[in-house]
Amino acid sequence: MDQKRLITALVMSFIILGVFTFVQEKFLPHAPPPAAQVNAPTTQTGGVGTQEGAASTASAQTVDNGPRLAVDAPLVKGSIGLTGAVFDDVVLKTYHETEAANSPLVQIMGRRGGKTPTYVQFGWSAPAGVKLPDDSTLWSASAPELTPASPVTLSWNNGQGLTFELLVSVDDQYMFTVQQKVVNAGSTQVQLYPWSRVVRDYQPTTIQTWVSFEGPLGVFSNTLKQESYKDLKSDGEKAAGGVAYSETAPGGWIGITDKYWLAAVAPEQSANVTGSMSYATVNDGDGGAYQTSFIAAKAETVAPGASVSFTSHLFTGAKVVKILDAYSSEYGIPNFYKAVDFGHLYFLTKPIFFALDFLNALTGNFGLAIIIFTIGIKLLFFPLASYSYRSMARMKTLSPKINALKAQFKDDQAGLQAATMELYKTEKINPASGCLPMLLQIPVFFSLYKVIFITIEMRQTPFYGWIHDLSAPDPTNLFNLFGLLPFDPTTYLPMLHIGLLPLIMGATMFMQQKLNPAPADPAQARMFQFMPLIFTFMLARSPAGLVLYWTCNNILSVGQQWLIMRQAGKAAPARS
Repeated sequence: MDQKRLITALVMSFIILGVFTFVQEKFLPHAPPPAAQVNAPTTQTGGVGTQEGAASTASAQTVDNGPRLAVDAPLVKGSIGLTGAVFDDVVLKTYHETEAANSPLVQIMGRRGGKTPTYVQFGWSAPAGVKLPDDSTLWSASAPELTPASPVTLSWNNGQGLTFELLVSVDDQYMFTVQQKVVNAGSTQVQLYPWSRVVRDYQPTTIQTWVSFEGPLGVFSNTLKQESYKDLKSDGEKAAGGVAYSETAPGGWIGITDKYWLAAVAPEQSANVTGSMSYATVNDGDGGAYQTSFIAAKAETVAPGASVSFTSHLFTGAKVVKILDAYSSEYGIPNFYKAVDFGHLYFLTKPIFFALDFLNALTGNFGLAIIIFTIGIKLLFFPLASYSYRSMARMKTLSPKINALKAQFKDDQAGLQAATMELYKTEKINPASGCLPMLLQIPVFFSLYKVIFITIEMRQTPFYGWIHDLSAPDPTNLFNLFGLLPFDPTTYLPMLHIGLLPLIMGATMFMQQKLNPAPADPAQARMFQFMPLIFTFMLARSPAGLVLYWTCNNILSVGQQWLIMRQAGKAAPARS
């Protein structure tokens, strides 16, 4: 019978491990493969004050080889295409694609006709008969380079008395300010609808999971709206003009986000604007154009001899929480921090992030910050853990009585369970109390996992020794003898990855388990013996920072549990 229960426990353990491995492969994040090149559709502007007019898309591929305005700021560099006034070349100076110092810098905006065309444009819609700037318009620049100290004005005259201007400035971080100005030297008034848009002219490869959102998003009426590429494509194909979502409200912001990077536009917050998310297919079906855009809900009237202007802010950079919060305060951009996907547990994830960020500023190392944070969590749950461990200590003192019950009810499992529960009741012991600290820490655990995975502050942050990136799994592997054997076992089976840190975590979990009283049911006891092994496999491919937290938590729990159970065992013997 015991052998049968052991086999059952083993089967259940490996079923749990198999299910988790499947879920991890199917739903949890992994590094995406390189993006494939697709045909990049160009965009055309027109229409009469409608969002569809600003969102129309054609299928011809455009390669911009015309003149460009150089951009050089402390954190970004790149250029603006003067043909069409396209913001399509932004490189981040302080972020590399990999940990290697000589790896390419991250480029978050790409030119049309390239592999990853992503760009931003500012323009106008107007009634028929008004000649407007479009993709073929060649703008004149007032200077050859845009820097924080040298704003640049782009201008174009339509030959009908209207001069269109884009007054562009950039700060020392990631924000461009674009003032759309129209000067009317003609004899009749003109009505114009200024608009702005963020466009991604290809189907990106994402790591979309419950942990992290990537795709079109924006804040309308102080509410975050997210539309995955899949949903935007599906809804856009069914909607008129490809517009899957549209809302008119004062201000807000809209854009397209990746895991760590964001391109977003925020219009004048006092202006009533219509924000929308749209999709358009290319003729050959190889990709699509995903667009988020704003257009003024009310026309700007330009009288003869007068001018009007409309100011927007363009963010193209890393989603550093403090920077987003600073822009939100400076320009009144609502909920700009929500570009970072803190999720539904934001009331936990955001405070946890700020705690880690603060501790990192003190220690200079996010790994040390995680260790100190773990100690803080243990102190927070100390009273509950103490109660739990004292209860378990008293359960251990009952071992002789439980063994006697096992002998008495040797062939009667139901009777053994009933007698054991009656004994716990008599001794006033709650056998489930040992689970309470674990259950209460589950939200903290998942919130910490999310923080480590989504925040750029944790990206490529080293600890000590072999841990070079706390946001990535431990790079070592037991199955190739930690690099001594020249092959990668995960190419054969993804679950064959157990690094040194997960092994340490499993060992500390085993030590903690040894301090716990064994369950009365032999099958449960044998199953629990395999839990450290199961958890080692489960967490082996999780971020190293998360495994570090779990390891430190286990070590602290072992010390606390050993001390309390030792004291409780001496002070509170079982009743006779």
